[in-house]
Amino acid sequence: MKRIAYAALILAAVIAFAFLPAQAAVVLEVGSSGANVVKVQKRLIQYDYLDGAADGKYGASTQSAVKLFQRRNGLPVDGRVGPSTAAALGVTLTSSGGGTSTTTSSSTASITSSDHRLLSKLVYAEARGEPYKGQVAVAAVVLNRVRSSSFPNTISGVIYQKNAFSCVPNGSINNTPDSSAIRAARDAMNGWDPTGGCLYFYNPRQTSDRWIRSRTVKTVIGNHSFCL
Repeated sequence: MKRIAYAALILAAVIAFAFLPAQAAVVLEVGSSGANVVKVQKRLIQYDYLDGAADGKYGASTQSAVKLFQRRNGLPVDGRVGPSTAAALGVTLTSSGGGTSTTTSSSTASITSSDHRLLSKLVYAEARGEPYKGQVAVAAVVLNRVRSSSFPNTISGVIYQKNAFSCVPNGSINNTPDSSAIRAARDAMNGWDPTGGCLYFYNPRQTSDRWIRSRTVKTVIGNHSFCL
Protein backbone atom coordinates (compact mmCIF):
# COMPACT_ATOMS: atom_id res chain seq x y z
CA MET A 1 0.00 0.00 0.00
CA LYS A 2 2.86 2.37 0.78
CA ARG A 3 4.33 1.85 -2.69
CA ILE A 4 0.95 2.53 -4.33
CA ALA A 5 0.48 5.70 -2.28
CA TYR A 6 4.00 6.85 -3.12
CA ALA A 7 3.46 6.21 -6.84
CA ALA A 8 0.19 8.14 -6.70
CA LEU A 9 1.96 11.04 -5.03
CA ILE A 10 4.65 11.14 -7.74
CA LEU A 11 2.00 11.00 -10.48
CA ALA A 12 0.11 13.88 -8.90
CA ALA A 13 3.30 15.93 -8.71
CA VAL A 14 4.11 15.25 -12.36
CA ILE A 15 0.60 16.26 -13.44
CA ALA A 16 0.72 19.41 -11.34
CA PHE A 17 4.14 20.30 -12.75
CA ALA A 18 2.89 19.84 -16.31
CA PHE A 19 0.21 22.47 -15.76
CA LEU A 20 2.42 25.12 -14.19
CA PRO A 21 2.04 28.46 -15.93
CA ALA A 22 4.63 29.23 -18.60
CA GLN A 23 7.53 31.41 -17.54
CA ALA A 24 9.72 33.73 -19.57
CA ALA A 25 13.24 32.39 -19.97
CA VAL A 26 16.09 34.67 -21.02
CA VAL A 27 18.26 33.60 -23.97
CA LEU A 28 21.53 35.33 -24.86
CA GLU A 29 22.91 35.34 -28.39
CA VAL A 30 25.04 37.43 -30.72
CA GLY A 31 23.85 41.03 -30.42
CA SER A 32 22.78 40.70 -26.77
CA SER A 33 24.30 43.06 -24.21
CA GLY A 34 24.05 43.97 -20.57
CA ALA A 35 24.53 42.51 -17.11
CA ASN A 36 23.55 38.96 -18.11
CA VAL A 37 26.25 38.89 -20.77
CA VAL A 38 28.80 40.17 -18.24
CA LYS A 39 27.93 37.29 -15.87
CA VAL A 40 28.31 34.73 -18.64
CA GLN A 41 31.59 36.21 -19.86
CA LYS A 42 33.05 36.26 -16.35
CA ARG A 43 32.32 32.54 -15.95
CA LEU A 44 33.77 31.75 -19.37
CA ILE A 45 36.91 33.71 -18.46
CA GLN A 46 37.09 31.96 -15.07
CA TYR A 47 36.90 28.55 -16.77
CA ASP A 48 39.49 29.56 -19.43
CA TYR A 49 37.07 29.45 -22.35
CA LEU A 50 37.30 33.18 -23.08
CA ASP A 51 40.21 35.63 -23.09
CA GLY A 52 40.03 39.35 -22.39
CA ALA A 53 37.61 41.35 -20.29
CA ALA A 54 33.87 40.95 -19.66
CA ASP A 55 32.57 43.89 -21.69
CA GLY A 56 28.89 42.93 -21.69
CA LYS A 57 28.70 42.60 -25.47
CA TYR A 58 27.81 39.20 -26.94
CA GLY A 59 29.99 39.04 -30.04
CA ALA A 60 31.66 36.37 -32.13
CA SER A 61 34.35 35.59 -29.53
CA THR A 62 31.76 35.05 -26.79
CA GLN A 63 29.70 32.88 -29.12
CA SER A 64 32.76 30.74 -29.95
CA ALA A 65 33.57 30.36 -26.24
CA VAL A 66 29.98 29.33 -25.49
CA LYS A 67 30.06 26.73 -28.28
CA LEU A 68 33.28 25.24 -26.91
CA PHE A 69 31.82 25.14 -23.40
CA GLN A 70 28.66 23.47 -24.69
CA ARG A 71 30.63 20.91 -26.70
CA ARG A 72 32.83 19.94 -23.75
CA ASN A 73 29.90 19.68 -21.35
CA GLY A 74 27.56 17.61 -23.49
CA LEU A 75 25.10 20.42 -24.22
CA PRO A 76 23.40 21.25 -27.55
CA VAL A 77 25.95 23.34 -29.44
CA ASP A 78 24.16 26.44 -30.75
CA GLY A 79 26.29 29.27 -29.36
CA ARG A 80 23.35 30.66 -27.41
CA VAL A 81 22.97 30.81 -23.64
CA GLY A 82 19.54 29.55 -22.60
CA PRO A 83 18.40 27.92 -19.34
CA SER A 84 20.46 24.71 -19.71
CA THR A 85 23.74 26.42 -20.63
CA ALA A 86 23.23 29.08 -17.96
CA ALA A 87 22.64 26.37 -15.36
CA ALA A 88 25.78 24.51 -16.42
CA LEU A 89 27.77 27.75 -16.15
CA GLY A 90 26.28 28.40 -12.74
CA VAL A 91 24.75 31.77 -13.59
CA THR A 92 21.22 33.09 -13.21
CA LEU A 93 19.88 35.18 -16.06
CA THR A 94 17.43 37.92 -15.10
CA SER A 95 14.80 39.51 -17.32
CA SER A 96 16.26 42.95 -16.59
CA GLY A 97 19.84 41.95 -17.44
CA GLY A 98 19.54 41.87 -21.23
CA GLY A 99 18.80 39.12 -23.73
CA THR A 100 15.74 37.77 -25.49
CA SER A 101 12.81 36.40 -23.49
CA THR A 102 11.29 33.13 -24.65
CA THR A 103 8.54 31.00 -23.14
CA THR A 104 9.26 27.81 -21.25
CA SER A 105 7.16 25.61 -19.00
CA SER A 106 9.78 24.85 -16.38
CA SER A 107 13.21 25.75 -15.10
CA THR A 108 16.27 23.60 -15.76
CA ALA A 109 17.01 20.95 -13.13
CA SER A 110 19.94 21.86 -10.90
CA ILE A 111 21.55 18.40 -11.01
CA THR A 112 22.71 17.47 -14.49
CA SER A 113 24.02 13.90 -14.12
CA SER A 114 24.51 11.02 -11.70
CA ASP A 115 28.16 12.04 -11.25
CA HIS A 116 27.05 15.58 -10.46
CA ARG A 117 24.54 14.27 -7.90
CA LEU A 118 27.09 12.07 -6.13
CA LEU A 119 29.74 14.80 -6.07
CA SER A 120 27.16 17.24 -4.66
CA LYS A 121 26.40 14.77 -1.87
CA LEU A 122 30.10 14.46 -1.08
CA VAL A 123 30.50 18.24 -0.94
CA TYR A 124 27.47 18.60 1.33
CA ALA A 125 28.70 15.86 3.65
CA GLU A 126 32.33 16.98 3.85
CA ALA A 127 32.12 20.77 3.45
CA ARG A 128 28.71 21.92 4.65
CA GLY A 129 29.17 25.28 6.38
CA GLU A 130 32.49 25.98 4.67
CA PRO A 131 33.00 29.07 2.46
CA TYR A 132 31.70 28.53 -1.08
CA LYS A 133 35.25 28.48 -2.45
CA GLY A 134 36.07 25.79 0.09
CA GLN A 135 33.14 23.68 -1.09
CA VAL A 136 34.36 23.94 -4.68
CA ALA A 137 37.83 22.99 -3.47
CA VAL A 138 36.56 19.78 -1.85
CA ALA A 139 34.85 18.81 -5.10
CA ALA A 140 38.03 19.65 -7.02
CA VAL A 141 40.05 17.26 -4.84
CA VAL A 142 37.76 14.41 -5.90
CA LEU A 143 38.16 15.33 -9.57
CA ASN A 144 41.94 15.65 -9.19
CA ARG A 145 41.99 12.11 -7.82
CA VAL A 146 39.96 10.89 -10.80
CA ARG A 147 42.67 12.30 -13.08
CA SER A 148 45.51 10.83 -10.99
CA SER A 149 46.86 7.38 -11.77
CA SER A 150 47.10 6.74 -8.02
CA PHE A 151 43.32 6.66 -7.57
CA PRO A 152 40.26 5.13 -9.26
CA ASN A 153 39.35 6.86 -12.52
CA THR A 154 35.69 7.56 -11.78
CA ILE A 155 33.94 9.89 -9.34
CA SER A 156 32.10 7.03 -7.68
CA GLY A 157 35.29 4.97 -7.51
CA VAL A 158 37.13 7.79 -5.74
CA ILE A 159 34.33 8.58 -3.32
CA TYR A 160 33.65 4.97 -2.38
CA GLN A 161 37.29 3.92 -2.19
CA LYS A 162 37.85 2.29 1.20
CA ASN A 163 38.65 4.80 3.95
CA ALA A 164 38.78 7.70 1.51
CA PHE A 165 36.04 9.84 3.04
CA SER A 166 34.50 9.50 6.49
CA CYS A 167 31.06 10.49 5.18
CA VAL A 168 30.73 7.12 3.45
CA PRO A 169 30.95 4.79 6.49
CA ASN A 170 29.00 7.19 8.73
CA GLY A 171 26.19 7.45 6.17
CA SER A 172 26.14 11.22 5.69
CA ILE A 173 26.98 10.70 1.99
CA ASN A 174 23.30 9.78 1.63
CA ASN A 175 21.99 13.16 2.79
CA THR A 176 20.29 15.44 0.27
CA PRO A 177 22.68 18.19 -0.88
CA ASP A 178 21.67 21.84 -0.70
CA SER A 179 21.84 24.31 -3.58
CA SER A 180 25.28 25.56 -2.55
CA ALA A 181 26.78 22.05 -2.69
CA ILE A 182 25.12 21.43 -6.05
CA ARG A 183 26.53 24.64 -7.51
CA ALA A 184 29.97 23.99 -6.02
CA ALA A 185 30.13 20.51 -7.54
CA ARG A 186 29.08 21.91 -10.90
CA ASP A 187 31.69 24.69 -10.75
CA ALA A 188 34.41 22.14 -10.03
CA MET A 189 33.22 19.90 -12.87
CA ASN A 190 33.36 22.92 -15.16
CA GLY A 191 37.03 23.42 -14.35
CA TRP A 192 37.37 25.61 -11.25
CA ASP A 193 40.06 24.24 -8.94
CA PRO A 194 40.86 26.59 -6.04
CA THR A 195 43.40 24.06 -4.72
CA GLY A 196 45.74 24.10 -7.69
CA GLY A 197 45.75 20.33 -8.09
CA CYS A 198 45.61 19.06 -4.49
CA LEU A 199 44.72 15.43 -3.81
CA TYR A 200 43.92 15.60 -0.09
CA PHE A 201 42.23 17.85 2.45
CA TYR A 202 41.70 17.72 6.20
CA ASN A 203 40.53 19.79 9.14
CA PRO A 204 43.50 20.28 11.52
CA ARG A 205 41.11 20.73 14.44
CA GLN A 206 39.45 17.38 13.88
CA THR A 207 42.27 14.98 13.01
CA SER A 208 45.42 13.82 14.72
CA ASP A 209 46.38 11.45 11.90
CA ARG A 210 50.14 11.74 11.48
CA TRP A 211 50.16 10.66 7.84
CA ILE A 212 47.73 13.28 6.57
CA ARG A 213 49.48 15.94 8.64
CA SER A 214 52.77 15.00 6.96
CA ARG A 215 51.46 16.01 3.53
CA THR A 216 52.60 19.30 2.02
CA VAL A 217 49.88 21.90 2.54
CA LYS A 218 49.41 24.04 -0.54
CA THR A 219 46.51 26.23 0.57
CA VAL A 220 44.05 26.73 3.41
CA ILE A 221 40.41 27.58 2.71
CA GLY A 222 38.04 27.92 5.64
CA ASN A 223 38.65 25.09 8.11
CA HIS A 224 40.34 22.79 5.60
CA SER A 225 43.99 22.41 4.67
CA PHE A 226 44.49 21.22 1.08
CA CYS A 227 47.61 19.26 0.32
CA LEU A 228 49.52 17.16 -2.19
